[in-house]
Amino acid sequence: MPGAPVARDTVEDEMEMATVRHRPEALELLEAQSKFTKKELQILYRGFKNECPSGVVNEDTFKEIYSQFFPQGDSTTYAHFLFNAFDTDHNGSVSFEDFVMGLSILLRGTVQEKLNWAFNLYDINKDGYITKEEMLDIMKAIYDMMGKCTYPVLKEDAPRQHVETFFQKMDKNKDGVVTIDEFIESCQKDENIMRSMQLFENVI
Repeated sequence: MPGAPVARDTVEDEMEMATVRHRPEALELLEAQSKFTKKELQILYRGFKNECPSGVVNEDTFKEIYSQFFPQGDSTTYAHFLFNAFDTDHNGSVSFEDFVMGLSILLRGTVQEKLNWAFNLYDINKDGYITKEEMLDIMKAIYDMMGKCTYPVLKEDAPRQHVETFFQKMDKNKDGVVTIDEFIESCQKDENIMRSMQLFENVI
């Protein structure tokens, strides 16, 4: 049937047009909500569409993209936690909008915004508190991702020691969990904690 391919092309063209028509307003809205210029958003969008033609990223794709940045280690677990932090509505996929809003905070946010974002990353089960186990899970994931070549002299229990020190400083009222206020206050007061937080910016 010679007519069939034409019909399919038309549908695809129409879908493409709908996407393009939808974009300018969406970009203007994102420009207002994020800290990126329109030009930057267009570049980000092109890159995003290139990697994710469907316009959304699922967790497997996210892990795949991440593993290319950290070939020397295993980034699977960290990418999983990071994906959950980007997936703000917890629907199992990260849209371009989710991606831009996360990136905007990480790259250009205020210290307060970045710390809020970091807290959300550490609060794995999203119950509003960070437990020592959650902090340890994230730390281990970062050590795994950085690979042995980055930290050749680290002992197996290095992440746990790191967490013990951090947690003692952060858990001001010693109730076994860190609230967002304790987290932000500790990070702002303590140069070392802040520096370690910078480390996370480098792995994004």
